[in-house]
Amino acid sequence: MERRYRVRLRELLDDAVVRPEQWQGMLARLERFVEPFVACWVRSKQRILAQRYVAGLVSQVERKNVESIAYHHDQDRQMLQKFIGQYTWDPQPLVSELVRQVGAELGQSDGVLVFDPSAFPKKGNESVGVQRQWCGRLGKIDNCQVGVYLAYVSVEEHALVDTRLYLPKGWARWRKRRAKVGVPREVRFRTRHELALEMLDEHAATLPHAWVAGDDEMGKVPEFRGQLHARGECYLLAVPANTLIRDLEAEPPPDAGRGRRPKSPWMRADRWCGAVPRSAWSTIDVRDGEKGPLAVEAAKVRVRAKSAPGEGFDETLVVIRERQTDGTTKHDYYLSNSPHDTPLAEFTRVSKAEHRIEECLQRAKSEAGLADYEVRTWHGWHHHQTLSLLATWFLTQETRRGKKIHAGDHRSTSAYDLGFVAA
Repeated sequence: MERRYRVRLRELLDDAVVRPEQWQGMLARLERFVEPFVACWVRSKQRILAQRYVAGLVSQVERKNVESIAYHHDQDRQMLQKFIGQYTWDPQPLVSELVRQVGAELGQSDGVLVFDPSAFPKKGNESVGVQRQWCGRLGKIDNCQVGVYLAYVSVEEHALVDTRLYLPKGWARWRKRRAKVGVPREVRFRTRHELALEMLDEHAATLPHAWVAGDDEMGKVPEFRGQLHARGECYLLAVPANTLIRDLEAEPPPDAGRGRRPKSPWMRADRWCGAVPRSAWSTIDVRDGEKGPLAVEAAKVRVRAKSAPGEGFDETLVVIRERQTDGTTKHDYYLSNSPHDTPLAEFTRVSKAEHRIEECLQRAKSEAGLADYEVRTWHGWHHHQTLSLLATWFLTQETRRGKKIHAGDHRSTSAYDLGFVAA
């Protein structure tokens, strides 16, 4: 296990402490929590079903799908199935309220918006958006659905705030198949990067931030980087190690005296990294670990990527490396449009924030049933996902509340333990 993840695991396990005062009034808090989200609904039946579904998502039910939650509440399964999978209620008002709350409670001027596609393995081809495509969870191409997620990360906490289902071209163009799973007529094919930009345009003003971050699937597409730059966003996006760059700070080859002046050759980012002298690396303390400060090394250079968003578009290549417990060194590569004099410590902070979305997704999947849905329709997928994001946010708030209660001994509650109480 990589050292940074081992340290983080120990921190999470240390946090898994629940005291009796943490439990008191939790069900009442859950009822109050749901109220502003369902206020847009006129029918009380819808509000009650939404509240019960969220309560089921934070309960101790092992598999948090419609059937298990209905059984848990001793309710009619068909009514809950229709509410999640068939009714056409719009989840966007709930998402807007979630974004507003996260921005108000976690918002910091140096916050980071993080995008990440996440796949859900599926059998068969009947569920909306399912086809053979890259599934990071399995590490191979297989049948799966892919959702693009937006998380907000600040020094206060981190939380998922919105998601979009990726609808492959084959699905988007097949009318009969679309109609069978209820894909709205106005929905057209959008790349994963276009879905991310849609969420950015919708929520950027509500979530205070200084950076946009994402993994190498997001960063390797030059058009995405160009769109962020055109919107005035400062980004730090991971890119593959084989990204071709031209070092703009290196001495160009000798001029032969005729023709165009020669430029530095294109080279892979990892080859540039291998040629960097030891003196060019800076050591940066990330946080305290179990064996002293957890530190990484970082280097940067002004470059022009061969896959640049436009002609003459300069970026900064940032390389962050970390020694692993097995003696190997892990390298992460990033491109950024920020001013080149941006401190390496700031680049490192944002890179660590980018990894927080993995924790957000793991929290939502393990504690709030994000991946436990058994619905095939367009509306069913978005309904379950939205209510799961709300449930995760509730657990996050309970965790923060626990930290205040336990401030005297610097311990907090884990959202997983809190999930048992909601039953």
